[in-house]
Amino acid sequence: MELITLKSPREQDAMRRAGRITAQARALAGSMVRPGVTTKEIDDAVRRFIRSQGAQPSFLGYGGFPASTCISVNQVVIHGIPSRRQVLREGDIVSVDVGAFIGGFHGDCAATYPCGTVSEEARRLIDVTRQSFWEGYEKAAPGNRVSDISHAVQRYVEKHGYSVVRDFVGHGVGTKMHEAPEVPNFGPAGHGARLQPGMAIAVEPMVCAGDWAVKVLRDGWTTVTTDGSLAAHYENTILITENGPEITTVTEDGIYQ
Repeated sequence: MELITLKSPREQDAMRRAGRITAQARALAGSMVRPGVTTKEIDDAVRRFIRSQGAQPSFLGYGGFPASTCISVNQVVIHGIPSRRQVLREGDIVSVDVGAFIGGFHGDCAATYPCGTVSEEARRLIDVTRQSFWEGYEKAAPGNRVSDISHAVQRYVEKHGYSVVRDFVGHGVGTKMHEAPEVPNFGPAGHGARLQPGMAIAVEPMVCAGDWAVKVLRDGWTTVTTDGSLAAHYENTILITENGPEITTVTEDGIYQ
């Protein structure tokens, strides 16, 4: 079993630096979501921005992934590959997942954005997904268990008639983009690792409007709902501190997006 690493004060500062750049990249991507823009254009802009900050895109080449961002549209849950052929349309919902690496540490965050005017159902899905993160965040306190976060996310999502993906989960973050512990978005409270100051985790609800089952397409990355229903994604990197949880993926203006 992989050990959970606790970050020193210096390392926590390094994670805050990586997190700010990551959050700014997410905000840039979100500002570009509008009809007529290709997902490749967004990816190119994010890559240029991250490199302009002296950082490197965490996702580019990771496990062979061919882009700097995962851009997932409508029924695509996660790991959508940006393409010149994919032109955003009015009414789409667009999930952008981005990471940046600098000073030996990663930031990781995601959000789902409406493209122009979207349906009331799509807007509600986005809002519930985002709020489910905050429900989990409230449980990310020293002394709690990882599954206290998981349970809070699942309970909120299912209370609103949606489902949480089981095949993919949140994770620790640090010198590697994926570290221990895993942070599911489902399960009973009171299980898993005990949260300690110095831990860093990515909490990332992946929520489906229909059934939670997903499948990976032939490209080995693109993950879609099996029933074709809409999906949304929201994520931030969280430091566990003695005073409670702290989000590192926040812009200099204090924006979480």
